Amino acid sequence: MLDTSYRTAYNEDHEAFRDTVRKVFAQHLTPYLDEHEANGIVPRETWKAMGEAGLLCPTVKPENGGLGLDFGFNCVLCEELSYLGSSAGFTLQNDITANYFERLGTEEQRQKYLPGMVSGDIITAIAMTEPGAGSDLQGIRTTAVEDGNHLVVNGSKTYITNGQNADCVIVVAKTDPSQGAKGTTLVLVDADTPGFERGRNLDKIGQHSADTSELFFNDCRVPKTNILGGEGRGFIHLMEELPQERLGIAVGAQAAAQRAFDEAVKFTKDRKAFGKTVFEFQNTKFTLADLKAKIQVGWAHLDWAIRKHLAGELTTDEASAAKLWHTDLQWEACDTALQLHGGAGYMNEYAIARLWRDARVTRIFGGTNEIMKEVISRSI
Repeated sequence: MLDTSYRTAYNEDHEAFRDTVRKVFAQHLTPYLDEHEANGIVPRETWKAMGEAGLLCPTVKPENGGLGLDFGFNCVLCEELSYLGSSAGFTLQNDITANYFERLGTEEQRQKYLPGMVSGDIITAIAMTEPGAGSDLQGIRTTAVEDGNHLVVNGSKTYITNGQNADCVIVVAKTDPSQGAKGTTLVLVDADTPGFERGRNLDKIGQHSADTSELFFNDCRVPKTNILGGEGRGFIHLMEELPQERLGIAVGAQAAAQRAFDEAVKFTKDRKAFGKTVFEFQNTKFTLADLKAKIQVGWAHLDWAIRKHLAGELTTDEASAAKLWHTDLQWEACDTALQLHGGAGYMNEYAIARLWRDARVTRIFGGTNEIMKEVISRSI
């Protein structure tokens, strides 16, 4: 269990919410982790249970069906989910897509989607990445061509979180390919739109309980009223959301690093070798001491970043630095903890194996860590 007694980003309401999150997870998520991993998806009834408990989209305003809480509540849920070792796609809906709908949506769009997103009846995804375009979002090739009062969407997306479950997809498309980034628009495509097809639930190294999919758009006709935000302003809208998205990744990474450390401590204090516990060897103690110091620094930095974001002051380069540092720490913690488990660490029955597998992608998604360095360098 995460020790939050020394945290500075949260108040009593956040910690009361954390207690609720733990109780709901203990009933509806923890007993089914292995099942979700084996099936490659978190079932809709689990989403419904999360919604009924008030754990989905807590920042959504009451007039849109939500609780109107601050982003710190999202961070609490993200920490607990990551520490638990689940890769369920709740955080994508909480931290990313809900904000797009609330900030950019028309009144009609907000009322159509947000109450259902809060209740768990509507699951959303955002489709950016394509087979030929990853961190460079300006290179996307999916188009949305005007045809009277409609847009005709054609293209393909890949690595889309919640892709199998999604009822609505925010699609990043080119409405004017000649304008480069300025020709990019966000378009809402409902799952029942003719021409929309789901591809494979992709076979990933880790994060198996997250349904991650290929999506195809073949002459999907949607009304122009399905544009989210301004036409031609899609790239700007995406950039505006990056600080919160990257902070969310950092939050999950830090919690996973803590869980990996805790697993290593527990295992090495129990496992014996050459007549004493593995923990008693100087190499083990010094390795864990080094890791503990870095994790201690990580929590302090994370609280600083959360507080700054809650004040509306976290910049894109600061969020990118947080994503870079905390995901690097996550990988170091998970890989070190696995090594300290010895051969047991390579066995899937041990939690560290899942934590290690799930950690590998965090230095890639949300913009690769190499891109993070590029973003940070521009602010120097």
